[in-house]
Amino acid sequence: MTTLPRQPQQAPQTGHMIVCGGDALAERLAAELRAVYGERVTVVVPFVRVARQGAGPAGRARAATLLSRMQAVVNRTVSAAADDSVPPPRVLEAPELDEEALAEAGVADAAALALVHGDDETNIRGALAARRLNPQLRLVIRLYNRKLGQHLEHLLDQAAALSAPGLDPEALDTTTTVLSDADTAAPALAATAVAGTSKVVQADGLLLRAVERTPPGRGEVADPGLCTLALLSATANDPAGAEGSDVGGAEGPLLLPDERTVAAATGRGTVVLEAVSPTVAAPNGRTTSRRMPLSSLFSRRLRWSLAGLVTSVLGLAVASWATTGDHPLHAGYLTLLDLFAIDDPAIGEPLARQLLQLLTGLAGLLLLPVLLAAVLEALGTFRTASALRRPPRGLSGHVVLLGLGKIGTRVLARLRELGIPVVCVEEDPEARGVALARRLRVPTVIGDVTQEGVLEAAKVHRAHALLALTSSDITNLEAALHARSVKPDLRVALRLFDDGFATAVYRTLRSAHPRALTRSRSVSTLAAPAFAGAMMGRQILGAIPVERSVLLFAALDVAGHPLLDGRTVADSFRAGSRRVIALDATAPSERRPDLAASPADDDPDRPTGLVWDLHPGYVLRPEDRVVLAATRQGLAELLRHGPLARTRAGDSQEAPRAV
Repeated sequence: MTTLPRQPQQAPQTGHMIVCGGDALAERLAAELRAVYGERVTVVVPFVRVARQGAGPAGRARAATLLSRMQAVVNRTVSAAADDSVPPPRVLEAPELDEEALAEAGVADAAALALVHGDDETNIRGALAARRLNPQLRLVIRLYNRKLGQHLEHLLDQAAALSAPGLDPEALDTTTTVLSDADTAAPALAATAVAGTSKVVQADGLLLRAVERTPPGRGEVADPGLCTLALLSATANDPAGAEGSDVGGAEGPLLLPDERTVAAATGRGTVVLEAVSPTVAAPNGRTTSRRMPLSSLFSRRLRWSLAGLVTSVLGLAVASWATTGDHPLHAGYLTLLDLFAIDDPAIGEPLARQLLQLLTGLAGLLLLPVLLAAVLEALGTFRTASALRRPPRGLSGHVVLLGLGKIGTRVLARLRELGIPVVCVEEDPEARGVALARRLRVPTVIGDVTQEGVLEAAKVHRAHALLALTSSDITNLEAALHARSVKPDLRVALRLFDDGFATAVYRTLRSAHPRALTRSRSVSTLAAPAFAGAMMGRQILGAIPVERSVLLFAALDVAGHPLLDGRTVADSFRAGSRRVIALDATAPSERRPDLAASPADDDPDRPTGLVWDLHPGYVLRPEDRVVLAATRQGLAELLRHGPLARTRAGDSQEAPRAV
């Protein structure tokens, strides 16, 4: 009989972090908090007791495997990087994420709680219960629904403010952050399908666009933009290069390099911060028109037939005007009467007039079937407007996207924003992204990608790249292998969950097809840094993936941070760690959480809003708020030396840490 392993039941510590979830994102988030930030972590795994009580020996075995796997994966991931003084993550099981389970996890004394279940409803219920138990708790919620997430943020923050009416809301350090792993990972997944795409961070009225640029040629000078965020690895676009898998020991990109390193680097692409503007439009500045184009109503053959008939009628009208000497309008009128057979026969008229009438009548006979065909085609187009399009015959150079779930839907929207032609393949006709594909009129093949002929129907033999983003590793691998057998040099990016499996697949495909570009990406690896940064109590604006690494953008108050306070912008810069890229020039009393500035009526000449062209000699003051670009380790270093770290140090003196 299989039994669950006994877990160490140490008491929860004040200021610890709680992660609720049972998938890859929960595992990597727990590892990120302990390894990078040195935090004590409690992981609440769902639905284990249910499997133990109601599913017999097989269910008990699965329950034991789930719990022991969570504990083993988290411990193994952080064992090499974490401080030995930090206890290993505490793993609990909960059949339901209710107040009892949260209280057992120690939510009353926790600093932050992350709800990262795959179900939005479960996360919302947990957030509402946690806010009742601890109004000052920092919440990070994983939600796919963007609009619902905005309303939920406002509701929970308002509830936290009302719970302590006598305190300044800023002093509570209570925030609710709603993030989506799909939104965080979609730019990186889309970028693997096409080189040179821009990476966009959108956050509360602010838009930052980072552009990947190829190495300049001889005699060319690279445009540094506002600043250089990263130097890409020399093998970033080399099929036989080392970059590709999310794991492995290959040398990756160089984040936040200094000017000397950028100047000395030759033959390496860069990622530069190109533009900063208010978010008033789509990331590419284009809007999608809902009007149906003429080409979608009528076929090309029908359009040419109509054009030929119109030209013939115009020619007959000109000939009638030239031969009869009538006024041009009268000659055209007679031609139309003859065309529709409502004029009197030209008996006794000149021979030219009789011939023109016969020719015009013949054109009228030809016009009837053309008009009927136009009506039938228009009716057929409107009838099938809600149906999925099939890939056109001459399509080539497109991206084949496999899977229209949460991740695939976001990647599809991103690819269409970039104007990249896409053909989707989805087994379930009721999948989440099918409606988006229908609305965007994206060609879609409904069928099992592992079946013969499905990829061929998506024109994979003429495609530029294949994005395999289904939830099954085996399905993604099988599709990639089949696509490579059809087109050996096809660019392939796979979504794989298991790290060891991803490394083995990447190396094998690279060896078997050395001239083809192969990449493997993990959504949880790309999303975990943003979730971990938000749990540390700072406003994380977003994250930009750079190959296998992630660059975070955060808004931070200078007060209480010795690594920033009293230092110049140049002195606060640390290559490969952090960089101040903007300063909020708004007065502290007029600042808004979304970084938008309020204009000053008393001094219209005073600068307001964010200042991006900072002088290197500007000295950062305690009342300043800055926008930082930082690596995960760089942001962790700031937080360890900040006021939050000193507060927790005081807490640990009052309550000794149990190991």
